[in-house]
Amino acid sequence: MNTEIKLVKSKKDLKTFIYLPEKINAGYANWLPPIFMDEWSFFQPKSNKSFSYCDTFMALAYKEGKACGRIMGIINLQYNELHAEPYARFYALDAINDKEVLHSLLSYAENWAREKGMKKVIGPLGFSDKDPQGFLIEGFDVPVVIVSPCNQEYIVHLVEEEGYTKFRDLVDYKLEIPKEIPALYKRISARTQANGSYHLHAFKSKRELKPWIKPVFKLINDTYMNIYGFVPLSDKEIDELVRKYLPLLDPRFVKIITNDEAETIAFVVAMPDLSEGVKRAKGRILPFGILHILWSAKRTHRLVTMLGAIKEEYRGKGLDTLMGIAIFESASKAKLKEIDSHLILEVNTRMRSEYERMGAIIHKRFRIFEKNLD
Repeated sequence: MNTEIKLVKSKKDLKTFIYLPEKINAGYANWLPPIFMDEWSFFQPKSNKSFSYCDTFMALAYKEGKACGRIMGIINLQYNELHAEPYARFYALDAINDKEVLHSLLSYAENWAREKGMKKVIGPLGFSDKDPQGFLIEGFDVPVVIVSPCNQEYIVHLVEEEGYTKFRDLVDYKLEIPKEIPALYKRISARTQANGSYHLHAFKSKRELKPWIKPVFKLINDTYMNIYGFVPLSDKEIDELVRKYLPLLDPRFVKIITNDEAETIAFVVAMPDLSEGVKRAKGRILPFGILHILWSAKRTHRLVTMLGAIKEEYRGKGLDTLMGIAIFESASKAKLKEIDSHLILEVNTRMRSEYERMGAIIHKRFRIFEKNLD
């Protein structure tokens, strides 16, 4: 074989690793670059606390002296112990359209996993479910939105040729924002407000929103435990996520519900799609990329749902309708036309039924693959 695998050991190697997808996907019209400033933070232990409870490696594939592929291996020791799953993960897999290169990268990850005593490899899956997960398998003609996997179709076929099969699928819905709130939702909302002591909070500024961030993440830790790949967030990880995403949030599209005891019991976070701005900036915030991103936030017609949760004992009481109506109203005022649901696990029938009840259609599908290590 003419492919050589080299571990990432230096800052120069890491730079090659981070920017390689930009070269591989040059000319692919639907490719959306990551925000490279965040990539530098993500792939370094000193800035990403997830490394502290995981075994990892990062490797590059070289052919004729040129970098042509990359892969990251992750064993989430905390998650594996909590769920009794001896699984390794592959992540950040990207390569040229070359079977030998893909084989070399995945073989390296599989051998590494065997040496660590793992019984299965799954991926693409990062440190947790909050990292982009899966490969796009349907909807290649649909624009990619922020914090979503972005890959070309050939890589899916190459992975399947290596013996990988479906582990989990995730779906992405498109929902037209109604010009008028349907009467059914108005009735549900009125009944919810009449039958319970719930308080819906809306925000006008990031300053108003900031004190609510930690209660929201506490609710995430309480309610996401059954979502595959989720690991409870530490205070340090919460602080890092606040630092990373608070500047991008639009307070108009954050809705929180509390009960009479001022306990946070439900929330939803959405944001205007910044993808066109990130593409124009080529993933670079500085020196002027941020201007492109801010421009796109004002010009987009799409709202992207990022996170949401309802405390277990309050589900089925209409709180989702309360927040949904509030989001619709804010989106209409902002002259937005559609909502992208972001990734929802295929087996999450409760959330899927809510979208489908509102007339949403699946326009993208993603897949996490698996392979048993015999």
